Amino acid sequence: MDRVPILKIGDVLIVSIQGDLDDQSVLTLQEDLADRVVATGAIGVIIDITAVEIVDSFVGRMLSTIAGMSRMLDAETIVVGMRPAVAITLVELGLSLGGLRTALDLEKGVALLSRHGTQGTSDLSAVGL
Repeated sequence: MDRVPILKIGDVLIVSIQGDLDDQSVLTLQEDLADRVVATGAIGVIIDITAVEIVDSFVGRMLSTIAGMSRMLDAETIVVGMRPAVAITLVELGLSLGGLRTALDLEKGVALLSRHGTQGTSDLSAVGL
């Protein structure tokens, strides 16, 4: 099982999910991300799901759980790159994903963090994000 890479730029962690995740990969990602938020003092987490084509209730709950976990660790989570079909599926599954912020793409996700006072996002601008 491959681990999902977690990149750090400034005070923001970026997770790019490059395909559909099995249940064990989801659980590993949650643990890895919680550890990285604490270890780095990150105050923002961006999860890019552009490459995710299929979601089920487990993955939907995972996104909501990560957002809640991050909030508890003083980091805001934004999910970017959600395809229309994924959004429709989440709504049809009855998953409101309360508290989970979304943006259409990475650039808009970074801007959303910036608007809400998240420090360190200027480092993202320096690399063209």
